[in-house]
Amino acid sequence: MKQIRPAFTIIEVLVSVVILSGAILYTLQIHSQNHQQIVYLSEQNKHALQDSLFLLPNVQKYHKEERSAYDLLQDSFHISDLKNRELLKKTTRKFFIPEETILTPPEGTVSYKVLIDEIKLKGTHSSTYFHFIIQ
Repeated sequence: MKQIRPAFTIIEVLVSVVILSGAILYTLQIHSQNHQQIVYLSEQNKHALQDSLFLLPNVQKYHKEERSAYDLLQDSFHISDLKNRELLKKTTRKFFIPEETILTPPEGTVSYKVLIDEIKLKGTHSSTYFHFIIQ
């Protein structure tokens, strides 16, 4: 008479497959979320570099307006290359500039007054920048 060798039953195999598939789905979900965050951060960094085109000294006059980078740079630079000109015209931001904040030192202390200008650039990846003037 042959001895029966112990083996997994079909139910045990199915339970282990369900457990493994749940773990794999959870891992894929975490990977997908991390990928989305990485793409968002890389796009925000790219837009931060583009934002430097919009942070000129006279930017406060464009409150609640949408301007292209070409509109802001055309007075400061002569851009003769049509390809660069079109690229700058496609790069746009909407400005929102709240009232400037004035920080004054307490009475009786010798210190400087500070003016703070906030510049908000709205778009897909909005950004906020501050300009400090110490008087």
